[in-house]
Amino acid sequence: MGELQYDAGRDGFIDLMELKLMMEKLGAPQTHLGLKSMIKEVDEDFDGKLSFREFLLIFHKAAAGELQEDSGLMALAKLSEINVALEGVKGAKNFFEAKVQALSSASKFEAELKAEQDERKREEEERRLRQAAFQELKANFST
Repeated sequence: MGELQYDAGRDGFIDLMELKLMMEKLGAPQTHLGLKSMIKEVDEDFDGKLSFREFLLIFHKAAAGELQEDSGLMALAKLSEINVALEGVKGAKNFFEAKVQALSSASKFEAELKAEQDERKREEEERRLRQAAFQELKANFST
């Protein structure tokens, strides 16, 4: 379980989709706009996702009283049950990496599920078309 293990979960970042999942799991679902502004508030390199450094920033801002009480980031800071001051950066890093890993497998799972559903839809569609073609063929023969 080295560092590389986490990169199997993509890239060690939390993107918009993953943040959405994370907030839903924490019981504080956000709108698309809300999620975007959460990321924007701490996205220092403007890549549209949260690195560990930026993730830590959420907790620092929360501790410094720089977050709006009703903001998504505040909810995240409160609900994550991680106290950076107490657990230190290492605890936060473990939390972040575990989250990234869990989220990427969750979003991978959702993507796989969706692919499976799409596949099933396509098969149904093909079956319907085949049946229709067969009916047509039969109709042509019976005249």
